[in-house]
Amino acid sequence: MLGMERTNQFVGQSLAFLDAVERASRAAPLNRPVLVIGERGTGKELIAERLHHLSGRWAGPLVTMNCAALPENLIEAELFGHEAGSFTGAAKTRHGRFEEADGGTLFLDELATLSSPAQDRLLRAVEYGEITRIGASRPIEVDVRIVAATNEHLPGLVDQGRFRADLLDRLSFEVITLPPMRARKGDIALLVEHFGRRMGVELEWTNWPGFSPQALAELERYSWPGNVRELRNVVERAVYRHENPERPIQALQFDPFASPWVLNHDSAGAVEVAARTGEVPSPTVEPALPFPLVATTDLRGAVADYEKALLENALARHRFNQRSTAIALGLTYDQLRHAMKRHQLAVTAPT
Repeated sequence: MLGMERTNQFVGQSLAFLDAVERASRAAPLNRPVLVIGERGTGKELIAERLHHLSGRWAGPLVTMNCAALPENLIEAELFGHEAGSFTGAAKTRHGRFEEADGGTLFLDELATLSSPAQDRLLRAVEYGEITRIGASRPIEVDVRIVAATNEHLPGLVDQGRFRADLLDRLSFEVITLPPMRARKGDIALLVEHFGRRMGVELEWTNWPGFSPQALAELERYSWPGNVRELRNVVERAVYRHENPERPIQALQFDPFASPWVLNHDSAGAVEVAARTGEVPSPTVEPALPFPLVATTDLRGAVADYEKALLENALARHRFNQRSTAIALGLTYDQLRHAMKRHQLAVTAPT
């Protein structure tokens, strides 16, 4: 029986990745702010968790706030709290995230979206260790370590006047920049195995078949704009759609929205379902050959074998939906059916 603990953990062996994790580990015991920079899906929150749990504050709270998730007029109240009656809707006194994180760590995600007034208040909190609730007249002392994350280039925002230079100076004691997936050479196969096995456990598989060499080659070549989060989705989707755990996983879908059907919205807002006239979108990778090129003395036989392999591969990728397969191969439905009959391929998915 497969077995693996389902917890968030770091998986990787590339130098770029290990360097970022090591810098986080070294900075963790210091009671100083840390900025975590990285594209979406690179694991910024995991780094924040590591900074907290390896620090002397590990027994205190780790409070997370996504600065982009709230409208500008509520950000300050959410961060610093408010007194009853301080604004419309403030029926009672409420503690903010700073007070909730007292003695622990406050993780501010999407830091670059903070409004200018919120940046002013945050600077005072970082400099003096005190905050003032909205509507209050006296400050409150708080003992909070700030870890902030963004996918923006903050020095550039300072030059544009969109971020306070003195706040950036206070928060950038250490800056940890996470590498994107495309720069983590050698880590994709490890992550594919890790996420695939975990999904197998969830599906209660008794055997882990792994991914075929062709599927692994596609995964290695893909550019991963969504980074680790996207990789996990692609791997888990492939595993749960795989119908035979005794055979290696071959079919991948990089774009879950790819379909021979599209939704068209007219000017009145009505939705029309229309057939796609071109090919179904495919990942930004070059397709792998089903088998390596070899010398042959039977050209026609080799071409026939290659055509059959292409058909089998395309049918499997489209879950034996013949219309989708035909569109992907640039064939009509009748042409695909004739080709399948010529190669004696089953017209329905195997059971």
